[in-house]
Amino acid sequence: MNRAELQRLARERVRDADVLLAGGQWSGAYYLVGYAVECGLKSCILHHLEKTGMIFKERKYLNKLGECWTHELDKLLDLANLTPELGKATGANPALLGYWGVVKDWKETSRYEQKTEAEARALHEAVTHDPNGVLKWVQIHW
Repeated sequence: MNRAELQRLARERVRDADVLLAGGQWSGAYYLVGYAVECGLKSCILHHLEKTGMIFKERKYLNKLGECWTHELDKLLDLANLTPELGKATGANPALLGYWGVVKDWKETSRYEQKTEAEARALHEAVTHDPNGVLKWVQIHW
């Protein structure tokens, strides 16, 4: 899987979530729109590796790369070296801060959970809002 494929998947998962929301399938929409952020952050990791050559610069980072199999958004953000950037961005943009507060609670295991319409719509808004949504911010870095 390369950066372009992950970016395509992120966009497709948002479109899938749009269809599920329109059809009243709240749990599926919730899961897929969160998964879009996961795909986006994994693209950011690959961008970071390409840009910095980090795997050849810091052995600890190479050992840490095994964590890229995680579905935890905070860990993926860290692997992409974007935690400080998100801190700056959310400090300057209260809307992004609020949206990240919603998105960071998404878990891979949400696919096994029932979600309400309100939960699905809140996560969808937090991910896709233009210009302050989390995926919009991720796209700047992928």
